[in-house]
Amino acid sequence: MSSTSNPTATQCYHCGEKCESDSLKIEDKVFCCQGCKLVYEVLAEKDLCDYYNLESFPGESQKKRSTLRNRFDYLDDPETQSNLLDFKNQEESHITFYIPLIHCASCIWLLENLYHINAAITFSRVDFVKKKVQIKFLHDKISLKAVVELLSTIGYEPKINLSNLEEKSVHHTDRRTITKLAVAGFCFGNMMLFSIPEYFSETALIAENFRGLFNYLNILLALPVVIYSASDYYLSAWNSIKQKRINMDVPIVLGIIALFFYSLWEVLTYGNAGYMDSLGGLLFFLLLGKVYQQKTFATLEFDRDYKSYFPIAVTRLIQSREEVIPLSKLEVGDVILVRNEELIPADALLLSSDANIDYSFVTGEEIPVPKRKGELIYAGGRQSGEPVLLTVQKSPSQGYLTDLWNNESFEKEKDGLLEPLSNKISGVFTWSVFAIAVSTFIFWAFQDLSLAVKSFASVLIVACPCALAMSTPFTLGNTLRIFGRGKFYLKNASVVERLALVDTLVFDKTGTLTDPSEATINYVGEPLTIETKQILKSMVSRSTHPLSNRINAWLGPIEAKKIDQVKEVKGNGITAVFKGQELILGSKTFANFKSDLQTESGNLVYLSIEGEEIGAFHIESGLRKGAEKLIRELESEYPLHLLSGDHPHEYDSLQEKLGTSMLYNFLQSPKDKLEYIKNLNRKKNNTMMIGDGLNDAGALRESTIGVAVTDQVSHFSPASDAILSADSISKIPGFLSFAKDSRAIIKASFVLSFLYNIVGISLAVQGVLSPVVCAILMPLSSISVVVFTTLATNAVAWKKGLLTKNHL
Repeated sequence: MSSTSNPTATQCYHCGEKCESDSLKIEDKVFCCQGCKLVYEVLAEKDLCDYYNLESFPGESQKKRSTLRNRFDYLDDPETQSNLLDFKNQEESHITFYIPLIHCASCIWLLENLYHINAAITFSRVDFVKKKVQIKFLHDKISLKAVVELLSTIGYEPKINLSNLEEKSVHHTDRRTITKLAVAGFCFGNMMLFSIPEYFSETALIAENFRGLFNYLNILLALPVVIYSASDYYLSAWNSIKQKRINMDVPIVLGIIALFFYSLWEVLTYGNAGYMDSLGGLLFFLLLGKVYQQKTFATLEFDRDYKSYFPIAVTRLIQSREEVIPLSKLEVGDVILVRNEELIPADALLLSSDANIDYSFVTGEEIPVPKRKGELIYAGGRQSGEPVLLTVQKSPSQGYLTDLWNNESFEKEKDGLLEPLSNKISGVFTWSVFAIAVSTFIFWAFQDLSLAVKSFASVLIVACPCALAMSTPFTLGNTLRIFGRGKFYLKNASVVERLALVDTLVFDKTGTLTDPSEATINYVGEPLTIETKQILKSMVSRSTHPLSNRINAWLGPIEAKKIDQVKEVKGNGITAVFKGQELILGSKTFANFKSDLQTESGNLVYLSIEGEEIGAFHIESGLRKGAEKLIRELESEYPLHLLSGDHPHEYDSLQEKLGTSMLYNFLQSPKDKLEYIKNLNRKKNNTMMIGDGLNDAGALRESTIGVAVTDQVSHFSPASDAILSADSISKIPGFLSFAKDSRAIIKASFVLSFLYNIVGISLAVQGVLSPVVCAILMPLSSISVVVFTTLATNAVAWKKGLLTKNHL
């Protein structure tokens, strides 16, 4: 059948793809495949066709949907169920699924109306940002397996993998901090309201007898702020003291204590208003900065390992009978069936006569490797072609690929690599302020005890390093935001500081510096006629092999000929018959080529017709747009290294394009890459590894900064400190430079804060400033530092081209 695309072809009513014919039709609605037609029939039967009214073509194509009837059998396993379920009682079960196909309002509407399809589903709620759906169902009436089958039937199959089976700690820090911020905000607002009599004491707007009541109410409101909202600062300060060091939270705690007890003394002893409203404002602004600091990109996953990629179940053969079991129950000696494009979950021996294993998942090399019966196949390979039988040699947790995650590099934490700048100076600052405050108290105590207490509290309050403490999180937080605008997503603020220290860059090749869509193709041999090109178009359009896809793109929108007996031998090539003549497109031996074509780089795909040698396609990987300019900008400032799992056939070509300053390394396995980074680190280098494949995960983890490059930031990527969109790879020099400038901005904000403290303390020790004036100046100084850091980071980012005027 010709694969010629008809420009007037009807679009599928469900997914919008062009239909090759109108044979699949219901009334006036045409479908591209049986899968899309089935989804429509299910929705029509349940009167849910409003799904199509909300969006045009809301569904995803169902052409590639698996039709294996037993592929969800593993969900009947009680152990698997208990690991997947969020909650279960005698009647109801709750579960949360990740469904990557959620993309529009229709998806949300349909998934939240599942109870119309099956009444045993009592509740469903979609989190559109995270592409997750929470489902509650009556397990006596519908099983977990049936729920997943239902979702698959309507075109929203959940993504379930090994990582779903493990309990992961849920960090409630953000929620608790927001709660504390809310408490501080509520109390601060009401304390400001109750302090109106003090602010307008000259106007007598409120009766005098109410003023005392309001002062006591302010004390009551200050208690939850001091006890609850400030609790994290007490804990941090105490832990710091226990470790015999001083962090920035210690002077903050001293300031809180001094302001609270001095205010109590003022209210209870003299009947004055005190400064509880200022204390509430202090905690509110501090927590506001903390929330800003903790803001992260919640939709991205930075800590993925092999369990996020491996299937949750595998097909095992017992006496020629297939059964689908959880991967956790796979044992050494089991015989498994691996189908086309399925991942091999454990190191195993091949029982079938041959196989073609795509190791791009592991090594980055995209050309499938032919294997023969009896050969060992490593976990992480993907079978290309007919189903194969294998016998398991090692458990999934002990295979070649998983050995990588047992490496010590994955056990260490990076957060302590660079101590925050504020903590480095907080010790000296705290002891200095405390010494000045005590000296001031002693000096004035012999003259006026009331003035001594006032001066002591004023020094601690005016010197409370709020501005100093807030400058770092606000600067780094704004830097994270600017990086995010440039599609560079950092795991947390500490990564910015480590990024500023990077002095060595290491690149992966395939998928990082090279882009399959930028591949170059040159044909060598007898000129190809239009008819031959049309035949080739028909052959390569039926293959999913990367080299076939590139030839298909090279041929362009040419009309395909109708050919017969098309057969693809995975890993070798394609054969077809046209008007009785056999055409072979593939490897040199497969096409029976005798001539030796010399090439220093790239891959060769040979074409023969009826045994006659016609020619060959020379295909070279293309560099990403901006890759050459990127290397030119970096090579003058950083030592550059390249690690690739490919063969060195493109060495000369890469040297010509990227220059000779880079150190090239080929045939690098995942462990080789990991050891390479370790060797660099032993030499006291601060390394940044930039890679895209799971094979780079060890190196990404071991490096000072691991950056995962991906074309879709919301899709799977290796464990990393940062995720970089592929179209922003040319901005790496700007990102590195901006990280260094952010560090300089923090230092400048420290200077600004110190100048404020010097002036404020010098006035406070003289007794000129009252605590209330100090409490007013304190948030003003913090605001001024925040404004300075925000404007400074925006200005620097705009100058480096990381922000446009629309972002400022």
